[in-house]
Parts: sequence; structure tokens; C-alpha cells
Amino acid sequence: MLTVEAPAKVNLVLEVVDKFDTGYHRIQSIMHAIDLCDVIDFEEGVGISFECNEPVIQQDNLVVKAALLLKKLAGISCGVNIKLHKRIPWGMGLGGGSSDAAATLLVLNRIWKLEVSLPDLAELAGRLGADVPFFIYRGTALVEGRGEKVQVLPGLSPSWFVLLFPALAVMLAKTERMYGKLDAAYFTQGEFVQRALSCLVHGGVPDQNLMFNVFEKVAMKVFPVLAEYAAEFKKAGATNVQLVGSGPALFSLVCHKEQADNICRRLQESNLRSCVVSSYRQNDGY
Repeated sequence: MLTVEAPAKVNLVLEVVDKFDTGYHRIQSIMHAIDLCDVIDFEEGVGISFECNEPVIQQDNLVVKAALLLKKLAGISCGVNIKLHKRIPWGMGLGGGSSDAAATLLVLNRIWKLEVSLPDLAELAGRLGADVPFFIYRGTALVEGRGEKVQVLPGLSPSWFVLLFPALAVMLAKTERMYGKLDAAYFTQGEFVQRALSCLVHGGVPDQNLMFNVFEKVAMKVFPVLAEYAAEFKKAGATNVQLVGSGPALFSLVCHKEQADNICRRLQESNLRSCVVSSYRQNDGY
């Protein structure tokens, strides 16, 4: 059996710069993997079997789609038994499902001895979802196009993230619905990405003036109570509060762990679900 981690992500910057004729949006984003992880067990078997500790996402899971896609394209008869242990809250914008799919491609490429290159795996990942290619590389990356263009960047200086998970019902097809609410008035020209990139390449950490998320105003309309959660976050000591992906999770980037722990403790004292995480460190399980 092989057990691996599938990390979540935050978007330090997320811009929509245009819309393709196909209807998809063209993004520019700086994504960063964090050490809040799902855990996946892989064991050789007959056919593709899948189990998950969250029954509601057992059906139609990207993990199975990833395994079937790779098996079909490789033209092999190998099988695998997969058990997914969800630890990343789903439906919050953290990319857990996409990360699970990418981990599946990476692991099966290894245990089935296919020797598919990372760029080719990333191309396959793009067929599964817009965030999946990023998780082939993880770390910190500039992501463009629909999400299929991934440029690995220098990692952040030591930093901590406080995550806040609002007690909201999961919205079905949330990402598609959120994108559907964007029009040209929300589009930017990549200026936030460029400023943050300049900071990153010089070894810095983007501050709140460099961070941006196109969905923030939309999310505040779709989830009106989100403003109250953001206010509680700041009340707990956070100087910056950002939306995670298309939300509704929120995060604050903090340079010192003691400060992050204090913010998280205050949130939890107010019965708000939160945790402290740091940057994801690559392991050799793939």
C-alpha cells in the first residue's frame, strides 16, 4: 500500500482578465499549496475501486475519473483500490477535490510504471478541472489560461495561514455559479499578479495591498453573512482577510506562528471553526 498527502491551496492573487469564446474565463492567479491535506491510500487491485469517509462525495468523484482517464490513455489492464480520507473541508474553495485528482495521476503513474512526464500529466489534469494542473506541481505557481498554464515560482518566506470555515451550507456547482456572476466590470489586467510576482521573486511575502481576489465582492453578495465572519476575523487580530478561491472559506497570511495561533485561539473561543497551517513541504510519496 502507498499512502500520500493531497494538499489544499490558497490563491494569493486571483484575477479574471478576459473571457474565451468558449465561455470559459481566462485567469491569472498565484496559487500556493498549504499543509492542510487529504490522505489517500493506494493498493494494487482488479479494476478501479474507491472508498471515501465522506459518503456525500463518494459518487462521481474526480479521483475515479483521474484513474479511469489515465488507465484508458495508457491502454493498460491494471487496477487499483483507492481510499480517500477527507481532511480538507469540501466546497470551501480550497481545491481538495482537484488535489485528490492530481495525486491520483501522480501516484498511478508511478505504481503502474507509466513514466509519463509531469508536463504530460499536467495536460491530462487539465481535462479533469481548472485547478488540477497546479496540483501536479504544488508549491507556489503562476497559473494562467483556464488553469492549464502553470509556471512554478520561488516558495514563500516562512509564513503561516489562519483559515476560517464559515458555517454555511455547501453550494452545489458553486464554482460555475460564481463564475457565471462575473461580467467585464470585474475583469482586471493582471496588475495585481505582476505586483505580487515582483515581491515573490525578491524573496518577499505579498502584503494585503498586493493580494486580490476577483470573487470577493461576488461572494459577499452570494453569502451576505460572510462580511460578519470577516469582521470577526479582524476582531480576532487578523490585519488582512482574504477569500479562498471562490469561497466561502477565508484566510489571513501571518508571518509569525505565535500570532497565527493567537488569532486562531480567539476565533475558536468565539465558536468559529478555524485552524493554522503553513506552506506545504513536498514529500517523496509520489
